[in-house]
Amino acid sequence: MIIKSLELKNFRNYQALGIAFDAGTNILYGDNAQGKTNVLESLYVSGTTKSHKGSKDKEMIRFDADEAHIRTIVEKNGVENRIDIHLKKNSSKGIAVNGIPIRKAGELFGILNLVVFSPEDLNIIKDGPAGRRRFMDMELSQLDSIYLHNLTKYHKILQQRNKLLKDIHFRPDLEATLPVWDEQLVLYGTKIIQRRQEFLNELNEMVRGIHQNISGNKETLQLVYEPSATAKELAVSMEESRMKDLKMGMTSYGPHRDDISFLINETDIRKYGSQGQQRTAALSLKLSEIYLVKKKIRDTPVLLLDDVLSELDSSRQTYLLESIHDIQTLITCTGLDDFVSHQFKINRVFQVVKGHVYMPKGF
Repeated sequence: MIIKSLELKNFRNYQALGIAFDAGTNILYGDNAQGKTNVLESLYVSGTTKSHKGSKDKEMIRFDADEAHIRTIVEKNGVENRIDIHLKKNSSKGIAVNGIPIRKAGELFGILNLVVFSPEDLNIIKDGPAGRRRFMDMELSQLDSIYLHNLTKYHKILQQRNKLLKDIHFRPDLEATLPVWDEQLVLYGTKIIQRRQEFLNELNEMVRGIHQNISGNKETLQLVYEPSATAKELAVSMEESRMKDLKMGMTSYGPHRDDISFLINETDIRKYGSQGQQRTAALSLKLSEIYLVKKKIRDTPVLLLDDVLSELDSSRQTYLLESIHDIQTLITCTGLDDFVSHQFKINRVFQVVKGHVYMPKGF
């Protein structure tokens, strides 16, 4: 799987852009705040309909425009597909594949698989649980259309239940309708919990060996799923916490409260790990994500490295770059010195300056 080309119109700081990528390693370099990350963000939107930075549609539209357009040409097994995304400030986005409009993000499933690795991912272990839940949801939503459906349903029901919990303070008679929402929340929440557990079991099969290689066989990494309530316990936990939920105006149990622990030699490195251990574990996690996607789709995903190399030391840089030689990769960075000094192969180089992309001479 490769991205052949990208066209942008009024996306972020790009008034217009047309760019063709190599099937190997593509470097986008330039000073900060020039638009490098915006290119990767547009590609992620093409594959998932969402920003990897969590931005809203209207925030990705150029400040003096009402709409933005992203067109991506993707090739898989010799077959090309064109993905068009229209972002609109005052209405929902439009999505089309090969000129045919689609209504749901799930219909993009399988056309473009992406793995994104940014400096924020290096902090996934030491930061709060929201980032770790987002990691599971981002990857599973690309790999499993049923999971995406269940997750979308769950969050809509959760939002409605939380609103109801607040409304009951003013309309006590509404409490009689709460069991209906509880039943739906348990239905979809149980499916999400079960699938997340399967996902982490699959990741563990890969992350252990990767981490041992990076650490020189000194450490063993294990991911442990920590649901707020297990699939079997969710219904009972929600019933027992109903009075607390009514008092707080929010739902205490469910997948929206889950977490992952990272154990190195059985020690929780969220609390007791060094920064080096946390970053090595994050790198292992991302590489295992790549291998899991390859196994699932029987093809290579496209890897987006967003200014992450500057955050890694020389040995971790080397391990990462040597691990991805067979994958189309788009890398943003501020300079080319690290690639030159390590003699890493670069297939195509782009310089990004104030929302314009150039191919410098000599590459």
